[in-house]
Amino acid sequence: MFRGLKRQTLRILRWTGAEDRLLNSRWRNQRLLILGYHGIARHDEHEWNPDLYMPISMLDERLAALSRAKCTVLPLGEAVERLYRNDLPERSVAITFDDGFYDFKVGAYPVLKKHNMPATVYLTTLRCTHDGPVFPPTTSYFLWKARGRVVLATDLIDRTLNLDLRTVEGRAKGVNDIVSFAERQNLTPEQMNELLQRLAQLLDVDWNEVRQRRTLHLMNPDEVREMAQLGVDIQLHTHTHASPTERQDFVKEISVNREIITKLTECAAPVPVHFCYPMGIYRQPYVGWLAESRVSSATTCDPGLATPRSNPLLLPRFVDSTRQTELEFEGWISGAAAWMARPRGYTSA
Repeated sequence: MFRGLKRQTLRILRWTGAEDRLLNSRWRNQRLLILGYHGIARHDEHEWNPDLYMPISMLDERLAALSRAKCTVLPLGEAVERLYRNDLPERSVAITFDDGFYDFKVGAYPVLKKHNMPATVYLTTLRCTHDGPVFPPTTSYFLWKARGRVVLATDLIDRTLNLDLRTVEGRAKGVNDIVSFAERQNLTPEQMNELLQRLAQLLDVDWNEVRQRRTLHLMNPDEVREMAQLGVDIQLHTHTHASPTERQDFVKEISVNREIITKLTECAAPVPVHFCYPMGIYRQPYVGWLAESRVSSATTCDPGLATPRSNPLLLPRFVDSTRQTELEFEGWISGAAAWMARPRGYTSA
């Protein structure tokens, strides 16, 4: 209901010309729109998870919309600096991609290059340095590929699973059971690959095709290095894509992540100082721990436009997805959609 009301409001703003006036207003020019993306679908990934994956053609349309609106797309570091200097250019935007999936290199980067737009990749480094698909989303993807079935898994984990893949709820339960087992057993990346291979065989999913296509794989070290040399900004996203509640563990996630990124990018980039909270989870102590770790900006998944009054370690960001219509996206370009945004806030546990 709220989303329908939001769309109707955006239509009225467009029809009355208010959206264009807002786009070109002093109010908008004092604000920074940070866009967030995850995966770029090359096959059916956006059908499995339209919140995580966007087709290449849709990303192309999004960047074309930025060009039509005469947005100034800035590198993230420059955008943040100019935000707090109060000298942003007109209609400022920064573009970010979370995690560092391989499909950024082969799907997103060519589109960014076509439109001559810079981007930041927030890279989580564990799976970058250990080849194989990322375990939790790949488990979900495999169960979705086998949707409509009921599968008895007698020797997949430490107990028999009756995988009811006919419903979203049944598939979610299967993912939780399998991922929880891997976490309890503290499986290594190699052991996770082996478990995923057995799951693929059980569900008649083509494991070799997943590996050859590099579906749900992160960029490997050589690919990260290549992207950095081509001007892609590689920044912090923790080593294991985790949100520890203890200071020592959290600071270690940042330090290991930074050390690996610095080695991978070599002389192509300065030491990374920009961070994105994994899964948008942030707790009150994190701001202090990030400052202690010499992090100068951190983006959330809280929708909004950044202003000079925004906490630089809690920057709002619009996470775009396949579910967002052209009308909604253009509402974010003008800033109108920010008036109707509902921030998430701190995670309590």
